[in-house]
Amino acid sequence: MTRQRGAPEAMIRFVCGPDGALAPDIKSRLPGRGVWVTARADLVAQAARKRLFTRSLKTQVDAAPQLADDVDRLLEADCLQMLSLANKAGAVMAGFGKVADSLAQGSVGALIEANDGGEDGKRKLAQAARRAGSTAPVIGLFSSLQLDLALGRTNVIHAALAEGGPTTTFVARCRRLAAYRGVSLDGETATTDDEIEAQPNGGAKKG
Repeated sequence: MTRQRGAPEAMIRFVCGPDGALAPDIKSRLPGRGVWVTARADLVAQAARKRLFTRSLKTQVDAAPQLADDVDRLLEADCLQMLSLANKAGAVMAGFGKVADSLAQGSVGALIEANDGGEDGKRKLAQAARRAGSTAPVIGLFSSLQLDLALGRTNVIHAALAEGGPTTTFVARCRRLAAYRGVSLDGETATTDDEIEAQPNGGAKKG
């Protein structure tokens, strides 16, 4: 365990509740003294397994064995909630045809591909993006069912988000989830280092 500082968006805060249970604070809003850990599932699991939370907080805390999975679910739900808000703001277009048209018009801030969708449609939209010179990030972290629920539609495989604030926020949250899982935005395996960071509340730089 190191004492190095890290940007808050690259770390996750955990706080100890009155009952001694450790709670993830992914939005860094919960009261109380906390500890920051690099936002990666393997490092959160390592911190729980080696009882690093107890050591850093200098008090007995109960870190659940499934803590890393709990954090993953919270980060995932945070992303999908932001997608839902972007949809309500009119920033989301779903369906192959609408996405292709948006790419041709050069008005796409991000692309979403269901991770259980067919490869042919993904390939065709990737070609359309290249023809349009689009540099929009492609997000492949969610299933079609998850996209259905977030967007209030059925059978969502392809979607595009318009450029702007909601999209920027959604992509930032997806990057955090992808980094936590050790994958790239499109769901492909990414390379990560082996450094763990855990430090008391206040050690991480506030943004």
